[in-house]
Amino acid sequence: MENNQPIIVKRVKRFGDGHHGGAWKIAFADFATAMMAFFLVLWLLSTATPEQKIAIAGYFKDPIGFSESGTPYIIDLGGSPQLAPEKTINPEVKSEPTPDTSIQLDQDKVESMAEQVERERLELLLQELQNKVEENPQLQKFKDQILFEITQDGLRIQIMDAENRPMFDLGSARLQPYFEDILLAMADTIKAVPNKISISGHTDAKPYAGTGEFGNWELSANRANAARRALVAGGYPDSQVARVVGYASSSLFDRANPLNPVNRRIDIIVLTKKAQRSIEGEQPQPAAPEGAPAGDAAPAPAPATTAPPSEPEPMQPRELRQKLNIFEDGVLKMDEPKQ
Repeated sequence: MENNQPIIVKRVKRFGDGHHGGAWKIAFADFATAMMAFFLVLWLLSTATPEQKIAIAGYFKDPIGFSESGTPYIIDLGGSPQLAPEKTINPEVKSEPTPDTSIQLDQDKVESMAEQVERERLELLLQELQNKVEENPQLQKFKDQILFEITQDGLRIQIMDAENRPMFDLGSARLQPYFEDILLAMADTIKAVPNKISISGHTDAKPYAGTGEFGNWELSANRANAARRALVAGGYPDSQVARVVGYASSSLFDRANPLNPVNRRIDIIVLTKKAQRSIEGEQPQPAAPEGAPAGDAAPAPAPATTAPPSEPEPMQPRELRQKLNIFEDGVLKMDEPKQ
């Protein structure tokens, strides 16, 4: 018997995926708008003064009590909202602040903020000096002898002797060429900040081999002054040097080993304003002449008729080295007086 059962063939049609909706774009746009508004608020908070912050807080507490700002734009870069006492719902708000309600900034807070700004400036200077030592092939060889640190008095730069690499000739204040290169390279970077510097010389505990009239105290002071001369020759203003002092072996770097070469060092401190005032002292303001009003300034002196002196031409390295090394074997050689 033949099988006449029909054969059924199913054909399935395949279609591509349907188009997704654009809801994610709206969500992403909302997120981007929220982030923009968030960073805008952070920027405004970082640039606004304390008075402006108080005024903004007062606006949100009592919006009716503020009139329109001085500009029709949403962000007013040229003014700030003004109080409108006739519209305020808070009768205690006044249009003009009285001396009792005016903002009085605490003197300690102001000094603390100034010290913080100064510390950040010194930290940037420290980073720049470290980068210069790392990037300069001549200075990179001596990076183990150069230490940087932030102290209470400012940024301290310590340049120390090594076992086979002294900064000065033995027993004298005659600079070695590599030490001159370090000071000359640092002069341009240090003078970029307005802070003054203090230079101090240190020796180890080994007694000075010489007469009793010259010892480690004189030697350390002479070496500090020789470092000052090198910085000035490198372009650092001499008026920015607040102090040059010698400590001999009274402040050892390695107290456990007083004869360690690292005890022979030169310290350069970029002073904070507080440390500078401690060194120089507060200078009294000049008194006004009798009979003159307190607000009137004294007349300025007549300008000089002579032309300002021209800047000296930079000296050659050999001439510079001869000019700097005026100390030899612990004896100070003075130039002959000019007639």
